[in-house]
Amino acid sequence: MNIRRVVSGQDGNGRSIIVSDERIEISSHGSMGGASLWSADALPRFPIDGRQSPFTTLFPGPGGYRFSIMVLHPEDAAGSGKDTPEAAARARQFHDIVEGDADKPGMHTTDTVDFEVVLSGEASMELDDDIHVHLKAGDTFVQNGTRHRWYNRGTEDAVVAVFMLGGEPRR
Repeated sequence: MNIRRVVSGQDGNGRSIIVSDERIEISSHGSMGGASLWSADALPRFPIDGRQSPFTTLFPGPGGYRFSIMVLHPEDAAGSGKDTPEAAARARQFHDIVEGDADKPGMHTTDTVDFEVVLSGEASMELDDDIHVHLKAGDTFVQNGTRHRWYNRGTEDAVVAVFMLGGEPRR
């Protein structure tokens, strides 16, 4: 599966241009997959030439942001999909962060505000105190740095667009 990413920028005269128009592969590893669409670890400075800024971690720090596609495979299909070295590295980084919660595997908290839109399929989110929210295509969720985990108990992949904005770290 892939998704088209079109990126604008400015030329040397400050005129708006398209700097790239390409297909980004959405890779899979285990029960989920995804693709980074646009990310940075700092606020953008304009004018911008449209090149991808460097970023170093899965979740952004203060002033950083991430724009990505998350694919949640049905729970009974865990392990399906294409395993690439890049997907495996992202999955290890994600699991290093979220596996620390022994009572509820996958539960995690990040210092981010996350904006999610379910593009296709159905996905669910679990919060503390056994709160569950079921989302369908077109539904949105604003995650305000709360403890949560995603899951898919449906029969088809859930594709979710995610924008994360890094906030100040918890004290």
